[in-house]
Parts: sequence; C-alpha cells; structure tokens
Amino acid sequence: MASKTTGPTPPHDVTPQPMVTPTVNRVTADDITESLKAGFSDFLARPLMSGFFGLFYAVFGILFVWVMFWLGKIWMVLPAAIAFPLVAPFACAGLYEMSRRRERGESFGWSDILGVMADQRRREMGWMAFVTLFVLWIWFYQFRTLLVIILQGSSFSDLQGFLNVVFFTTEGWTFLVIGTCVGAILSAALFSVTVIAMPMLLDRDIDFITATLTSIRVVRENPLVMLGWAAIITVTLLLSLVPAFLGLVFTLPILGHTTWHLYRRAVSPAEG
Repeated sequence: MASKTTGPTPPHDVTPQPMVTPTVNRVTADDITESLKAGFSDFLARPLMSGFFGLFYAVFGILFVWVMFWLGKIWMVLPAAIAFPLVAPFACAGLYEMSRRRERGESFGWSDILGVMADQRRREMGWMAFVTLFVLWIWFYQFRTLLVIILQGSSFSDLQGFLNVVFFTTEGWTFLVIGTCVGAILSAALFSVTVIAMPMLLDRDIDFITATLTSIRVVRENPLVMLGWAAIITVTLLLSLVPAFLGLVFTLPILGHTTWHLYRRAVSPAEG
C-alpha cells in the first residue's frame, strides 16, 4: 500500500525570484532644503523623544573622550572627538523609525521605537555596524601610525602639550595635513556606503550588500548634492562638539530625521 504524506506539496518548477534593484533618483539642492524642513518638523513634533537620542549620543561621546583621559591616552582625545561623528548614522535608527511612522500617519510610543531598534539585531543592520566600527578602527590606527612616523621626536604629557605640538610646529602641520587627507578619504568612503543604506535597511527587507551598493549609486549619480549634504553634516556635528558635545542633543535628531527624508527622495519606493 502506498504511504500518504501530509502537508503541502512543494511545486516542481519553482523559478527563483530575481533580486529587485532599487531605483535611484536624481536629487537637487531643493531636495536637501525640503528634507531639512521635514526633519525639523519631525523634531518639533516629538522633541523629547528625538532629543533623547541626541542626549544619549552626546553622553556617550563625553564618556568616550573621558575614558581616553582616564587611560592616559592624551593623543587619542583629538581623533576620538573628531571620529566620533562617524558613527552618527548608526545611532539614528530610532530617529529613522520615528520619521517613517510620522510619514505614514501612525501613532507610536517609546516601546514601539525601541522595539524596532532592538529588532535590528536580527536583520542586516549588524553588518553595517561592523563596517562602521571597522572604519573607526582604521581611523585610530592610521592616526597612531602617522603620530609615530611624523611626531616621533615630540613629547607631550597633557592635552595642552599635544595641541601645542600639533598646531605650532612644522611637524605638527605636516601631521595635520596628511592626517586630514587620510581622514577625509575614510569619511567619504563611510558616508558613501551608509548615508542611504542605514535608513534603507530599517525601511525595507533588503540585504546589506544591495543597500550599500544603492547608497554608493546615490552618491555617484548625485556627487555635488551629496557632497553638499556631507559638508552640512560634518560642519554641524563638529560645531555641536564645542559646547561639551551638548549641541548634539538638538543637531543629531534634526540631521537624523532629515537623512530619512532625503533617502525617501533619493530612492524610489519599493514596488508592491
């Protein structure tokens, strides 16, 4: 007697569905302006929740620099303060989700936003975190390497001594020029792979590679506009560091919300 099986029978001629490549749009300076307006509106709509993410990021930055002092790594304070904004896109996941829900007219509370952020550990966002931390590690490594090669004859026991060597000696200026060029290359690379990929990974069921390549395509096809957006982010975040990182309480949320809206303008909605 032939045995019977239960359950659905899989089809015999299943054709794998082709991966859909997101459509990249042309963006203009007006898109950045309108995105900034929308981002500021999102911040004003939920200032306490948005400000919380900025405050968390600012406190983490303060602790990060304080640990450098505590460990006696005086030379690490400057690169730590400058490189810290590099991880800003990863810190904005909650802000992206807030903007997404406001865009859809959905209500949300703390548990909704924090729950979505926690869920990212089971998705592709973890790979983006790895890339971000890897670039951050390279940043510190190249800084230390240049320090040894160029300033090997200098000595400094405190931050003031270090800054005097860097800003008021020939070797220090050489160190600054080369370090700035290398840092700019690393920052540009990280910006290109994260600026659109971060909100896209939160918004869509998409793999890390596709999101990264889409982000690079947006930058490649809109070089001047995206360069302008990168400059706005860099200047704003660096100025926010001056009052003991506290400016980040306001600027980080606005930039995070704005990035979401710029992503929505730069990449066409997914079909279906």
